[in-house]
Amino acid sequence: MSLSIGIFGLPNVGKSTLFRALTKKPVNISNYPFTTIEPNVGVSEVDDPRLYQLALIQKPEKVVPAIVKFVDVAGLVRGAHKGEGLGNQFLAHLRECDALLHIVRLFKRGDVSHVNGRINPIEDIEIVETEIILKDLETIEKRLQKITKEASAGIKNAVVEQGILNSLKNRLGQGAINADSTHTKEEKEIVKNLFLLSLKPQIILLNGEKKEIDQKTIACLEKRKRGWLYLDFQTELDKTELGEKERDELGIGEPELPRLIKQCYGLLGLITFFTIVGEKETRAWPLRQGKTVLEAAFMIHHDFGEKFICAEAANWQDAVSAGGWKECRRKGILKTAGRDYIIKDGDVIEIKI
Repeated sequence: MSLSIGIFGLPNVGKSTLFRALTKKPVNISNYPFTTIEPNVGVSEVDDPRLYQLALIQKPEKVVPAIVKFVDVAGLVRGAHKGEGLGNQFLAHLRECDALLHIVRLFKRGDVSHVNGRINPIEDIEIVETEIILKDLETIEKRLQKITKEASAGIKNAVVEQGILNSLKNRLGQGAINADSTHTKEEKEIVKNLFLLSLKPQIILLNGEKKEIDQKTIACLEKRKRGWLYLDFQTELDKTELGEKERDELGIGEPELPRLIKQCYGLLGLITFFTIVGEKETRAWPLRQGKTVLEAAFMIHHDFGEKFICAEAANWQDAVSAGGWKECRRKGILKTAGRDYIIKDGDVIEIKI
């Protein structure tokens, strides 16, 4: 399992530069719109010191960090929901992502053109959000058309779904992004199956330096009550392309990209747990907070879930302090975890099948 994050925004805002810095994967970066046609897909390892402390004790043959998959899609323009530019392709690829990184341009370099001819972060945010809302409204309308006859005939499920969709339609029609009015498990399942972009967890990421952010932009961001941060993408790319020794010689600090990945984890309510397979492997896994050990077993491998008997669990610090998994067992630190045990951040587990 990996966390999948879509990188999107207007053309020429730095999406592909960020993708290259995150994944160290070469991509075409040019000063004209729609350089990216097919999506760039790459992965970035999650830097977690706990994993490497466990590995030092266990000395496994293989250490496997959790990974984040990044999908860099074509820039969108006004009318993307109707297929303008590469809009339809762009929106289709984002539907499959767990979360979205909305890239907004701050930098004012004259050698990089802006699709609208001016640098205006607030206007750029509103253009992108409007396109997402319009596309979601189109999706909701299509679904409503399919279930209208069933709802008119009094079929209970169709009546419930019609009510939920009309509520969402009204809120989105008023420009409310993240218009999640669902509460019950049934309601959430209905909305989940529509893959609405406006309901996906989202971070707004400003490409530029702190001094380039004005108070109007900050007020615009705070009003949205959504995670946001700023990062100079070109500087980050330069850092990632230098070794640690070269950065020290040049007096350049460490990359700040791990901070971005950590915020994405927080946005999605993810924790990390670890598995140890004897001397063969120590691995980190992302998991949504509140999930059980049985759900974790299914995520690791379907057979583990099907044949689950129980699990043994310990906190990573206890495992390190004890001197390894075998020592945890010898000292009686391990606890038996039944199928309803809720995984905690930093748990180390071994599943018995």
